[in-house]
Amino acid sequence: MKNIKLHKVTIIIKSILSFVVLFCSQTFAAGESDFPPNYYDTVALLLLLFVVITLLSIIYFEAKPKVVKEKKASIFSKIRQALTKSTPVEREQEIMMDHDYDGIKELDSKIPPWFSWLFILTIIFAVYYMLQYHVFGSGQVMQEEYNAEINKASVEKEALMKSGALVTEETVKLLTDAADLQKGKEIFEANCIACHASDGGGIVGPNLTDKYWIHGGGIKNVFKTIKYGVVEKGMISWQTQLNANQMQDVASYVLSLQGTKPAAPKPPEGEIWEEKPAE
Repeated sequence: MKNIKLHKVTIIIKSILSFVVLFCSQTFAAGESDFPPNYYDTVALLLLLFVVITLLSIIYFEAKPKVVKEKKASIFSKIRQALTKSTPVEREQEIMMDHDYDGIKELDSKIPPWFSWLFILTIIFAVYYMLQYHVFGSGQVMQEEYNAEINKASVEKEALMKSGALVTEETVKLLTDAADLQKGKEIFEANCIACHASDGGGIVGPNLTDKYWIHGGGIKNVFKTIKYGVVEKGMISWQTQLNANQMQDVASYVLSLQGTKPAAPKPPEGEIWEEKPAE
């Protein structure tokens, strides 16, 4: 490196001297001039002084050792070093182990602190879990959590069944229990006798005691007719006033009137309905 610098300095000096010699030879060969003779001596001395100063400056700055500032580690590097305690590559020789396998050597690296703390935390959590769930019994193990969820789901299902949320025209069932039919009768007498008469024989609405049905018989069709109504015939939709369970009760009561003898039955309307056997 030093030889290269000296070679560069030599080339620069030779170039400057060549320029000075060429300039002086052309100047003194010009013959007579308007300037006095000592003028050229002054110019030559100034040029020589300039060359000497330039030469000394080049030698000084080229020979002066350059100070390389060490790059400060960034905050991220410091944090990473604190978390990993890793050994820099240039110092790996210090932790190199003596043995090797087919030329493959091993480093005696430290376990990262974050990994050690994580391992310690898992031990602490394991002790806490054992005391909490298996010694003091203040927490629920998986089987107990499962049973609690099943009980909660059963309560919610019972509440939904009571509210009628699970009863639709597809899931409705024909009720035959006396208590359910009594509930249906009370709803029928409170809301339906103005059109169908108290015994179901029909007034404005059709006779509900015969086998003829305008919109289909069976529990699903009767429930659907009650739920959505028949607007063109003047029958309102009852789903805004009765819940699904109540509509199921009254639909079952209506079907229980089949075959009874009303006092003044209306003539048949619609078609005979025959319940198809379930597949």
